[in-house]
Amino acid sequence: MNASTIKGGHQRNYISLFSGGMGLDIGLERAGFNCVVCNEIDALAVETIKLNKPALPVISDSVERVTLATLSEAAGFDVSGIDLLAGGPPCQAFSVFGQRRGLHDGRGRMIFEFFRLVDEVRPKAFLMENVRGLHSMPLVPKGMEVDGSCLSEHTEPGSLLRELIRLFESVGYRVDCYLVNSVNYGAPQIRERLLCIGSRFDIDPDFPVPAFSNRPSDKLPPFRTLGDVIGEGFCDPDPSMMNFSPRKLKYLAMVPPGGNWRNLPEDVQKESMGKSWYLKGGRSAYWRKLSFDFPSPTVVTMPNHAGTSMCHPKELRALTVGEMAAIQEFPREWMFAGSPTDKCRQIGNAVPPRLGQVAGRVLQRMLQASETLSPLTIKPTASGRIIHVRPHVRTRSYFKDGEVISGHTGYYDQRKPPVEDRQLTLDIPAFA
Repeated sequence: MNASTIKGGHQRNYISLFSGGMGLDIGLERAGFNCVVCNEIDALAVETIKLNKPALPVISDSVERVTLATLSEAAGFDVSGIDLLAGGPPCQAFSVFGQRRGLHDGRGRMIFEFFRLVDEVRPKAFLMENVRGLHSMPLVPKGMEVDGSCLSEHTEPGSLLRELIRLFESVGYRVDCYLVNSVNYGAPQIRERLLCIGSRFDIDPDFPVPAFSNRPSDKLPPFRTLGDVIGEGFCDPDPSMMNFSPRKLKYLAMVPPGGNWRNLPEDVQKESMGKSWYLKGGRSAYWRKLSFDFPSPTVVTMPNHAGTSMCHPKELRALTVGEMAAIQEFPREWMFAGSPTDKCRQIGNAVPPRLGQVAGRVLQRMLQASETLSPLTIKPTASGRIIHVRPHVRTRSYFKDGEVISGHTGYYDQRKPPVEDRQLTLDIPAFA
């Protein structure tokens, strides 16, 4: 397909960065975007892309060496001013489940490579996704100050995202950031993401409100559950797995569906968890057994790790590659390259295609509206808009008021009702 054919059609062109297993890209394509070139450094992820998209040009190099010229050469035409540039820079440096080294981690600095390419390519719009933890990340994490000192505002939570927004605004982009949860849009998985939508036009993205909820007062369809996607009748396209060791299986055998380490006798908790038992937080996934009656927790890269357990509700084993891909809502025919470990890593690092489709439809409306407008030069402001669209949801509890609650028990805590920062327009077509 040449450039003129693409430009003359109904699809809009976009560039994919940090493509990985292409979860975000699948969603954008369902929303009517056409990927003309992608970039990914991981060799096995590149193989996955080629398995599923053999005609798609791939730049298999570090994004640090990607330029407007290399993108244009790979695509076969000048991509400057393209409709969309999209991607998810590595999130490990910002995740609340990691060391949160931020810009002190080389992976964390990739967000500025994303900014650099936005400035070089000058797309009409961009979409950058990341973990929720980026929202609270300071420019300089505590204890990592140079010579023990830095500006106080640089150590404040959220200062990194505010600086990134400032940079985008300085080169003429309006930026709106949305904290969202996949389960609220019909995914069978509780997965929070930060979606940053930028454009060269002063157009409100009008991100949709949740279309699914387990709060009766919302009068919306209930959350989709694990049983809806991998329950009775599920035919597994890839039964390979990263299974638990015999020692781990011994403890998981004592846990009911929907439970975790708190369901074990205290002496067994201490024996099985070691020093982790004394931690104050971050233990909810220890010896975790899933439940068909609730949405899946966030799909992880290591489902067989003691601290990130994803044990099948009825069978004493870890989730398979095929089950994890189904929970992420990858197409059944989508192939992943590598060993089970490699496949789980690609799936766990992916964006659910559903979120890509939701964001893609928002971007399509923006770009359509922009056709009658002139580009807007944005003056830098103190901060862009950061909008919470019910990112936190509660479906169940393992421990409350001194009592273990698991299995079929689910609730919303009425003492702390979710607060919406903004009411938006509901427009979520059925997921394709």
